[in-house]
Amino acid sequence: MNATFGNAAELIIALFALAKGLDGVVKASITGSIIGNLLLVLGFSFFSGGLKFTKQEFNRTVASASASALTLAAIGLTIPTVFHQAAARVPVQAGGWTVLKEQQLSLAIAVVLFLTYVATLIFSLVTHRSLFAGEPQRSDVGGGHLSPQKHQDTSWGMKRAALVLAITTALVALTSEFLVGTIEQARAQLGLTEVFVGVIVVAIIGNAAEHSSAVLMAWRNKMDLSIGIALGSSMQIALFVAPILLFASYLFGRPMHLEFSMPEVVAVIASIIIVEQISSDGESNWIEGVQLLSVYAILALLFFFLPDPY
Repeated sequence: MNATFGNAAELIIALFALAKGLDGVVKASITGSIIGNLLLVLGFSFFSGGLKFTKQEFNRTVASASASALTLAAIGLTIPTVFHQAAARVPVQAGGWTVLKEQQLSLAIAVVLFLTYVATLIFSLVTHRSLFAGEPQRSDVGGGHLSPQKHQDTSWGMKRAALVLAITTALVALTSEFLVGTIEQARAQLGLTEVFVGVIVVAIIGNAAEHSSAVLMAWRNKMDLSIGIALGSSMQIALFVAPILLFASYLFGRPMHLEFSMPEVVAVIASIIIVEQISSDGESNWIEGVQLLSVYAILALLFFFLPDPY
């Protein structure tokens, strides 16, 4: 629920941008959202939770399953780029042939990614639900003892929570129209490239919900939920949002493909690798958060200095 409604803003913004023909911003926002959730959101979560707790633990099964799904998604998003590079070396083929084949390949891969997402939901929510059960809240390891408190149920019911999230999503849709309408003008005035706006600016705005939720859960030592939001959101972007946007592009009469630039592909793969290494032990601390944020800063600098077009 957190990942879905959190990504609703990203999806709505991308749909408006897609309708206006901003394919570059849309594709950049896909990679930017994956990078942002893995490095920025998870990095801030580890850092904020680490400031309060010496060591925090989380369900390694959730982290491992999400990392595996993200690796699969990275492969799916990389293949069209590999095809584009290979086709460019064949001079006998016309440019129109290459574009058509890229669109067909991207559409087929999008179907595979979407079906994989459905299978992942069935695995985590139905057949192997017990493996993803949240761990009981742990006390701070080496950082003191949490005094027992009386439990007071102040949580909202499912209907109320879904209604509030739906209303918020509708308001996001309204503001997204204004945001997309000013992207080109703001980009020109600030001197920012299209890829930087998509990978960094739009992605950060779209991921605002994940930022607040994941960091708040980490501060409360609910790392299973924090990890689930950050990694689950990235997985949903790659396996669900990206295919949906590609399907929608055909409805808009602007068929899109999943061919990304090499910097974007490298950034996604590097993000997945560093997250897999840091989360493999099922523990986190503040320095690991700093490391994730450092990688994000390096990638942001890369996209800032890239020329447009490059």
